Amino acid sequence: MASRTNKIRPIRKPIMNRDQGEFEPCWALLRDAMTDIHLQNAGRLSFEQLYRASYKIVLRKKGALLYERVRDFEQEWFRDHIMPNIAALITKNLINISLLQHPGSSSHERREMGEKFLCGIRDTWTDHNRSMNMIADVLMYLDRVYTLETKQPSLFAVTIGLFRDNVLQSHIGTAADDIEQDFVVFDILCAVVLGLINMERDGDIINRNLVRKITAMLESLYETDDEIENQRLYLTLFEPRYLQASTEFYRKECEKLVQEANCSTWLRHAQRRLNEERERCGTAISIMTTDKIASVVEKELIEAKLDVFLAMEGSGLKPMIDNDRLEDLSILYQLISRVDSTKSALKVILQRRVRELGQEIEKALKNIDFSVAGAAAGDGEDAGEAAEKAKAQPLNPAQQQTAAAIKWVDDVLQLKDKFDRILSDCFCDDLLLQSAITRSFSDFINSFNRSSEYVSLFIDDNLKRGIKTKTEAEVDAVLDKAIVLLRYLSDRDMFERYYQKHLAKRLLHGKSEIHTEKEMVSRMKSEMGNHFTSKFEGMFKDMELSKDLTDNYRDHIANLGDADHTKVDLNINVLTTNNWPPEVMGGGKSKDEGQKTDCFYPPEIKRLQESFYKYYLKDRSGRVLTWVSSAGNADIKCVFPKVPGKETGPLSKERRYELNVSTYGMIVLMVFNDLEDGESLSFDEIQAKTNIPAPELMRTLASLSSVPKCRVLLKEPATKNVKNTDKFSYNAQFVSKAIRIKAPVISSISKVEGDEERKETEKKNDQTRAHVIDAAIVRIMKQRKLLAHTQLVNEVISQLMGRFKPDVPLIKKRIEDLLAREYLERVEGDSSTYRYLA
Repeated sequence: MASRTNKIRPIRKPIMNRDQGEFEPCWALLRDAMTDIHLQNAGRLSFEQLYRASYKIVLRKKGALLYERVRDFEQEWFRDHIMPNIAALITKNLINISLLQHPGSSSHERREMGEKFLCGIRDTWTDHNRSMNMIADVLMYLDRVYTLETKQPSLFAVTIGLFRDNVLQSHIGTAADDIEQDFVVFDILCAVVLGLINMERDGDIINRNLVRKITAMLESLYETDDEIENQRLYLTLFEPRYLQASTEFYRKECEKLVQEANCSTWLRHAQRRLNEERERCGTAISIMTTDKIASVVEKELIEAKLDVFLAMEGSGLKPMIDNDRLEDLSILYQLISRVDSTKSALKVILQRRVRELGQEIEKALKNIDFSVAGAAAGDGEDAGEAAEKAKAQPLNPAQQQTAAAIKWVDDVLQLKDKFDRILSDCFCDDLLLQSAITRSFSDFINSFNRSSEYVSLFIDDNLKRGIKTKTEAEVDAVLDKAIVLLRYLSDRDMFERYYQKHLAKRLLHGKSEIHTEKEMVSRMKSEMGNHFTSKFEGMFKDMELSKDLTDNYRDHIANLGDADHTKVDLNINVLTTNNWPPEVMGGGKSKDEGQKTDCFYPPEIKRLQESFYKYYLKDRSGRVLTWVSSAGNADIKCVFPKVPGKETGPLSKERRYELNVSTYGMIVLMVFNDLEDGESLSFDEIQAKTNIPAPELMRTLASLSSVPKCRVLLKEPATKNVKNTDKFSYNAQFVSKAIRIKAPVISSISKVEGDEERKETEKKNDQTRAHVIDAAIVRIMKQRKLLAHTQLVNEVISQLMGRFKPDVPLIKKRIEDLLAREYLERVEGDSSTYRYLA
């Protein structure tokens, strides 16, 4: 059996003793290297050798000791080499100027002194930062192993933070012995930077790059060595002071602007300040503060005195609007949008100004003398003839009222264009402001009790006179403006009544283009719905059917071969009573105008009427035709023989003219065919022979005897107005340069209603509204069966708001009427609830 041989080995030296022996030489090498780095003499150093030294120390578990030694070394370096230089930069003069803000020095001196101090801080920081980066590279292994294992801050974070502790937070030395408050270097640093910024705001030129270096330094330093992101010195110490100082600066500046500047100057100044602060943050401060400093400027320079600037006399918002200062308005909108998302201040003044300007338009009409304005073209005149006529004679009262209506609408449209341009060019089509302006326009337009009538007259004037001279784009613009005005009207049923009357006269007298009329109605239909335009479309349909009927009747007459029937050419318009206004159909006149009286037609016309009536009823049994003489017109071929005794000139030969007159005018002229030369007829005799209502006869005789261009009758006495005592005779000496002459149909001229006419129109409209409300109530109750009074009223208002704004008392009255007629009944035990009775 073999035995194991034992060997005696020497005792090993303790590892700790060996490690301790290696630490000091390595530390000495590193300490000397750090000294050279601080002295910027690192060219002879070997990074590999220094890294190996730190590696050995950490490997021997001496990382904690190395960590402490490096920190202590840097502390001593600050104390012995850096702080004396910092203390030398801090003079009593610097403290007095920056911290105590003593007066007496010029801005140039303050700037030079402050920039010198900042240069010293910057250079010290730059050297320290560069040195710490190099030392951190050398001691990289220490951070990778020791600091990670022990979860301590990195060596770079600890050493870079020493600048915060030993420089920025160090107390001011002997230079501040007489200051009671305890200041640190950072207080001076911050005061100098803020002073330079305020100097730049006042117009001086500063070293922005230097200021940016300082703020970048503060962004790199933290409150603690843990380097928490939101605890940067820039955010916790500098930025609050910067914002507070800026607040005070702009508060004082705003007060100064209120006292010395106008609104336009304030707008541009505020805009410039915002741009300056944004640029300053990008080049001198920090982009982290851009939004915060902008908020300060917005609050102190814009929002604080906004109402004061907007109300300034001569330069505030009101003069901006009145004088079309579009650039100022654009800047104002941009500034207000920054401080108030609702734009309430701008909105309130805009609304008030729109209403004021609208009321001024209404007041201005009372101060304009329309008697000297150009007369509107009548039915027998084109626009050029009307312009020539306007030079010769003033407008009559009715034409003056109509001119005032057109003027009112034109001014409203110009005001609308003005605010549309402001909204588009200055307010970026802001929906809030657009809604506010729209409400204001609607308010002042509907506060004017003739707005519905005036809008209809405006459309009538444009469609009747101006379309032929306009391009397609201009026509579209007119139609668009009409629809815009229509949107503002609350009493659309009143507009419908007026428009129906004006449209009827245009269609029957051929005063507009039919395709333009249809386009207008089509746009109304898109905007208001089918119910609004159903009667208008029925009128178009009647005109189209009448054209076909006329053509077929002419063919029928031609096939008869009867010469007596072919002497008169007949154009017939068969109108459906429900589609056309009562005024046109002969049912809208007062009793003194002979509402139910038929005039006496000439035998030729009477035979033609009977012929057409017989033809019409051949395929339409049960129909009833009523001839409306007040709505037609006729072309008459007139022969004026040679005047005895005249050898030269137009009167020396026979003259032939074609005269276009109203149906009443045709009947009157046919009466004079049977008179001998030199004979005359009195007004009463003419009325007895024609049975034309007196008011219509007066207007007809006035058009044939008073208008120079178509004076085919002579009136005695030769006055403008026709009276019952006047006498009329054939004008044998009538001469005209034109072969075809149009006599004005006075009754067809669209004019503003008088007070009595308007009361009658409103009365009829109220009657129509009562029926509409009845229908709405029945429709709602039929669907709901049972409904409380308040709910019923609200639903009626909601349904009818598109046509008109119904009055609550009227709705209550209609409910009571329906209760009496047993369409509804009250619920037993609850008198405020109604039940529908089928």
